[in-house]
Amino acid sequence: MPKLPQFSGREIVKILQYFGWVIARQRGSHMILVKDGHNATLSVTDHKTVAQGTFRGLLRSAGLTAEEFVKASKQI
Repeated sequence: MPKLPQFSGREIVKILQYFGWVIARQRGSHMILVKDGHNATLSVTDHKTVAQGTFRGLLRSAGLTAEEFVKASKQI
């Protein structure tokens, strides 16, 4: 698997919002996102960098590919 660029938690949330996810609540350093039509909720940590495995898990739960996410990050 190719290595993905590093993103902060806030950058990830901003890009996920581009795909229709909405911040439902925040408790401590965890931002919880929801999206109509999805059973999953996403928990994104508010850190300077999010670990690669955590990031890939978020993408999988959101139903996005790494390529879609990186492409969207360049548009925002």
